[in-house]
Amino acid sequence: MDVKRINDHVSVSPQISPEDIATIKAQGFVAIINNRPDGEAPDQPTSATIEQAAQAAGLAYHHIPLGRDGVSPEMIGHTKSVLEGSAGPVFCYCRSGTRSTTLWALSQAGMAPASEIIAAAANAGYDMSHLAGHLSQK
Repeated sequence: MDVKRINDHVSVSPQISPEDIATIKAQGFVAIINNRPDGEAPDQPTSATIEQAAQAAGLAYHHIPLGRDGVSPEMIGHTKSVLEGSAGPVFCYCRSGTRSTTLWALSQAGMAPASEIIAAAANAGYDMSHLAGHLSQK
C-alpha cells in the first residue's frame, strides 16, 4: 500500500485489496471511503468485497464512487459528513488517490483557505491547484 497522509484525519491511497484491511486497522484508521466505481478494472475487488473485510475488522465503510459523470454536490456532502462524523482517522482510496484527494479537498471548501487545502494535497503528492476557485467558496 502506498498511503499518502493529507493531514491527521485523512490519508489517501491507490486501490487496496481485502488483505490490506488488517494493516489499515493496525495503522489506527476507523473508517474507509472507497471512491472507485465497481468494474473499472478486471482485477479490482468489488465494493462489497472490501466492505465485508472492513466490517469484519470493525471499520466503518463508505462507498462514494466518483466515475465518468464527475463530482456531484451529493458526493461532496457525503464525504464531508463521513469525515466530520468519524471518531478517528479516515482512509480513502480510488485507483490512484487523485479522486479521493479531490473529494476531500472539495469537502473542505470554505472551512480553510484554498491555499492551505491545496498545500496539504500537494504535500501528499496531489496537485489540486485547478480547484482553487471552487475551494474559495462555501
